[in-house]
Amino acid sequence: MAKRSPAFFLLLALAGAGGVSCGGADASPRSPVASAIVDVPGVDTHDFTARERHEFSDYVTELPAPCSTVAVPLGQCVIEKRPCAACTPASVAIAKAVREGMTREQVRSLYKARFDPASAHAIPLEGSPSRGVDDAPVVIVEFADFECPFCQKIAPELDELWEKRKDRVRFVYKFLPLAMHAHGEAAARAAIAAQMQGKFWEMHHKLFANGQHLEENDLTSYARAIGLDLDRFHADMAGAPATTRIEADRKLSETLGVKGTPTLFIDGREYDAKADIGDWVDGEIAAVTAR
Repeated sequence: MAKRSPAFFLLLALAGAGGVSCGGADASPRSPVASAIVDVPGVDTHDFTARERHEFSDYVTELPAPCSTVAVPLGQCVIEKRPCAACTPASVAIAKAVREGMTREQVRSLYKARFDPASAHAIPLEGSPSRGVDDAPVVIVEFADFECPFCQKIAPELDELWEKRKDRVRFVYKFLPLAMHAHGEAAARAAIAAQMQGKFWEMHHKLFANGQHLEENDLTSYARAIGLDLDRFHADMAGAPATTRIEADRKLSETLGVKGTPTLFIDGREYDAKADIGDWVDGEIAAVTAR
């Protein structure tokens, strides 16, 4: 089992199981009642209770606009149509968090991770396998291990996520085989060797679909099935370029503070499992394309 996983989609329930309680010690106090109810254009709050309306109003009057050049609160940014395209998606995300009953601490943590300009990292992409147009408005980077069971479980969901947005999202893969997985590095090398013959994604799908079968003979079988030159495949698996790529991605993961697999970055920000990844990506697309 991997050291840690964002565990979104099917794994979110497991990730939250230890921290959900009714009035437990982990519950953060609600914010004070706002002096006035704030209605933000483009944000649907019609089903909110009175308490939820106050909470939402607190957040959009306290949290800053997610653009460093716009020094006003989030709600004011939207109402006055200030030049920060991320204000509306941010307000929508806050409303969703309130609707889902997140604590004040959770909402602030989510906002910081997803919208704070300081939370974005510059992630080098050159040489990494990717799919989607190079100038896509949104870039998703995944650090993964082919033998990681969590990575295997979410691979189909990530495929679906990308397929629905392939004209607007570029998906980039980074190799992070973990020492605890006996076949992780060999599988990574097989994927790199396939990339050298232009068939990374074909091998990527084979490896994740057959994550319990990653012995040397299995890897050769997958290479044969996708039409690779086997002599070249084996030579490239053992070659220095594969070693260099894995070492570079591992070093990058350490620089970014990656703690396990899978870890995702959306436009340089680490994905927070408390958020819906589809909403996050769509909000980022809306913000980027509106600029």
